Amino acid sequence: MNLTIYPAIDMRGGKCVRLLQGDYGKETVYGDSPFDMASQFAKDGAEWIHMVDLDGAKDGMRVNDRFVIEAAKKLPNVTIQIGGGIRTEADIVHYLNNQVERVIIGSIAVSNPEFAIEMIKKYGPQIAIGIDAKNGYVATHGWLETSEVKAIELGKRFADAGAETFIFTDIATDGMLSGPNIKAVQEMAEVTGKNVIASGGVSSLDDLQAIAQTQTIRGAIVGKALYENRFTLIEALKEVSSQ
Repeated sequence: MNLTIYPAIDMRGGKCVRLLQGDYGKETVYGDSPFDMASQFAKDGAEWIHMVDLDGAKDGMRVNDRFVIEAAKKLPNVTIQIGGGIRTEADIVHYLNNQVERVIIGSIAVSNPEFAIEMIKKYGPQIAIGIDAKNGYVATHGWLETSEVKAIELGKRFADAGAETFIFTDIATDGMLSGPNIKAVQEMAEVTGKNVIASGGVSSLDDLQAIAQTQTIRGAIVGKALYENRFTLIEALKEVSSQ
């Protein structure tokens, strides 16, 4: 079972940025054009690209959607998933009607799980559930708030409702280049029995190898390690294809 690598493009103010542990005050800009970054990832062999509208996550509305749609329409050999600022069915339809393959529901899944379940039943595998955890509990609204909901309990509820894909982020590791919390991701994969994608902390090819060796985690989102030149996307894809 090959591990799918999802190079990440986090967008804020129309630029490619990374935040440290989701802190909007700790931002590094890595590029002026999300589309150019997506084009390079596609050229390097990415099958999927993970895009995040950070402005949208914070403001609760779509902000950087035009860059997502541009990538989805102009890069035919790559598949796009988008998260951030998706609060309504109209948001979901907006992306799906513009060739975005998968839409990630995050904060709204915690605050309105009935809505999330309705969307899962209506749009099936085109809906992914984004679960961001801090000390085992779900964080929401661009990680600015922590709920009283346990991450694995939320995952199981949505898996039982038919969700096929989960993006699981451990906030403590995100942007830290300290290695992913493989144990927590693996637990989510085992509890849900679904397609779980690890997000946060990947810093080396060894991290990707460790994730691939679990055989239960199906994907890994890689962001800062690529932007900081810890390894290239080409090297990452080669590493996991050899597993």
